Amino acid sequence: MYASLLTVALCATRVLSHSPNQYYFDPIQHLAGVTPPFDILDPPLDPTPPQGCNVTRAAYLVRHAAIFANDFDYETYIEPFVQKLGNTSVDWTKVPVLNFLATWQNPITDAEQEMLTRSGKLEASRLGVDVAQRYQKLRTPKKIWTSTAERTVKSAKSFSSGIADDASDVLVVEISEGEEEGASSLTPYKSCPAYSSSAGSKQSTVFLNAYTKPVIARFNTAAPAYNFTATDIYAMSLLCGYETVIRGSSPFCSLDVLSPNEWLGFEYTNDIMYHYNTGYGSPVSGAIGFPWVNATFNTLMSTQNNVSSATADQDLYISFTHRELPPTVLVALGLFNNSAFSGANNINGTMPTNAINHRRAWKSSEILQFLTNVAIEKMACDSFGFDAGTYYRVLVNDSPQQLDGCSDGPGESCAAGNMTSWLAGRASIVGDYGTACDVDYNNSTDILSIYDS
Repeated sequence: MYASLLTVALCATRVLSHSPNQYYFDPIQHLAGVTPPFDILDPPLDPTPPQGCNVTRAAYLVRHAAIFANDFDYETYIEPFVQKLGNTSVDWTKVPVLNFLATWQNPITDAEQEMLTRSGKLEASRLGVDVAQRYQKLRTPKKIWTSTAERTVKSAKSFSSGIADDASDVLVVEISEGEEEGASSLTPYKSCPAYSSSAGSKQSTVFLNAYTKPVIARFNTAAPAYNFTATDIYAMSLLCGYETVIRGSSPFCSLDVLSPNEWLGFEYTNDIMYHYNTGYGSPVSGAIGFPWVNATFNTLMSTQNNVSSATADQDLYISFTHRELPPTVLVALGLFNNSAFSGANNINGTMPTNAINHRRAWKSSEILQFLTNVAIEKMACDSFGFDAGTYYRVLVNDSPQQLDGCSDGPGESCAAGNMTSWLAGRASIVGDYGTACDVDYNNSTDILSIYDS
């Protein structure tokens, strides 16, 4: 009798419910580099400071907010697809799943490429509010830093309007995106001759052609005169993301258009590309990201005058950049490594091009969305079971991450006494910027020094 009642109770609370009707999938959370901001909480560690800990300083590296379209995405995929739509004789009203194409209008103009959307400005401002509320006891920064592109500058200024009572109280410092800045910029990949912006295209195209085959066959059966291609399907997936951040929704996001498996195929295609471009599949990614990691930890570890308004004594350090830098920083930190704890050294084998590795840690939708941010917190702790003192932890999009080899503090944080040796270990693994990048110009540097003045 008790067992029967327990079963009924568990079913009522859905603990034992495995109905297919409970399945839920949101394409918006699988759009790789065009994913709108959302919190993952993976691993499910509490983002609030651990028991007995208070954050005393923090630093954030933030990708810019949502834009109308990346110029490469638009010119390579979206624009050709839109032009093809304009030239077709297909009567879309007679194609059930794609009948919205009969009246659909392109939300992007040439002039709007690379520009922040209204939702992007709002989300950047909201992030500023979130940071201000998270660190209520810390002083509003006098300076924040950004690369010089319009989208990063406007993201920084929108953020300032959220974090400060008066945005004019925050100086937005623009850092050159030149090609001979060495490591001392927020776009160090541009100064790295060994970095290739096309890296990963070959490998990702292999999987793109594989996962789109069934979609092409299905669409061409419904509208044979259009002759759908793999790049058309990719463009439709991109439009789901871009149109959503422009208009608030997109018919391309419908699961009647593309199935969950096909959305996961789009995501994985991008994961392969980013793996080889700015991830563990690139021989230079860690060296590109390490200068920010090193400069930031050293800035937070430095002796601070709490009553000084000097840059070196700020409580918060916020920097805005493009999509390329955050993943290189994650590699420098050793995070989201598919091979972690395995003892193996075949990282590329974890990203096959003939099937999705569903168990991978490297998912661009979770680590490279608009406004993706990597945070480092310095904490003063007096927690049960731990020595009182200073500890550091890293959060990615508000999710605490465990640093491999330095996670024995409260909330899996890293003790200050171990941080210097841990950084030295990471430096030896990823290599120095100048050597890895094969720098061929004068006056280069391996050090990011923008926070020094």
